[in-house]
Amino acid sequence: MAPRNSERQRSRLVWTLSAAQGGVVSRRQLLDAGFTAEAIKHRARIGRLHRKARGVYAVGRPDISRHGQLWVAVLANGAGAVVSHETGCELYGVRRPERGPIEVSVPTCSPRRHAGMRVHNRRILVPANVTGHCGVPVTTLPLTLIDTALRWSERHVEAAVNQADALDLLDPEAMRSALDRFVGQPGVRPLRHLLDGHTFRLTDSELERMFLRLVRGVGLTNPETQRYAGSWRVDFLWPDLGLVVETDSLRYHRTPAQQARDYRRDQAHQLAGLYPLRFTHFQIARERAHVVRLVRRTAERLSGRRFAGLVGQDNPNQRTVAAP
Repeated sequence: MAPRNSERQRSRLVWTLSAAQGGVVSRRQLLDAGFTAEAIKHRARIGRLHRKARGVYAVGRPDISRHGQLWVAVLANGAGAVVSHETGCELYGVRRPERGPIEVSVPTCSPRRHAGMRVHNRRILVPANVTGHCGVPVTTLPLTLIDTALRWSERHVEAAVNQADALDLLDPEAMRSALDRFVGQPGVRPLRHLLDGHTFRLTDSELERMFLRLVRGVGLTNPETQRYAGSWRVDFLWPDLGLVVETDSLRYHRTPAQQARDYRRDQAHQLAGLYPLRFTHFQIARERAHVVRLVRRTAERLSGRRFAGLVGQDNPNQRTVAAP
């Protein structure tokens, strides 16, 4: 009876382990559970184990889910292997699954080659840069996005960052801060450029000083600042034009609740006969041509007269001048 009970315990252990790994286990795990090499071969012959890759078996039935396929790739590549790159983005849910090899990173140079897998040898796989998501070992989200930033267009990278934010996986500020740990890593530069636009914030005095300098170039009178229009405090107001300009730091205007409040604010301005314009701090500091052009054209429409335009301001191909 003892051997039978021991075998039952071993089987229960393997079933429990495979349930957590998408229905698969490694040969090493089977040996650690107490199965002999001959017992593993016997179970493979009678259909209790189904080989999915070298040293990796599906338990009970050959069909496995995508979750199981990811675990096959991890187990097949040995200790320390984790899902990474575009497959990591798929696992996090910031990019839809696409056909192609499963990408895995390993901490040491590995001679192993497996069909349907792409293996990356990475010295950067220290404990701080690996985690688990949905039960699967994976590179941390900042490193995963860094690894894909050079492959994708800026539009696709931004979509992934926004999706990560929407899923509450990582907000842009934390992502931008995390980049400082990966200086020199390929992919950091384009991701930093993108995130700077999401996290950039001027102080109130810097913002006011910079914006007033822009509107003086148009020929507008100085606006009233930080005063109430109805029940809302506004950043800049021209009472004679009925023009309101609000300035947003994206870190404070990102959540659905914050955005809903902005909509209500703009709608209240419109009901009061005011025309609201909204710019980010980043636009005022780094996209000054666009800000000046929009303010000037709006002021002309509201007043019925023309204002001064800086040379080349209407050229959509003009290069934006960085803030001093």
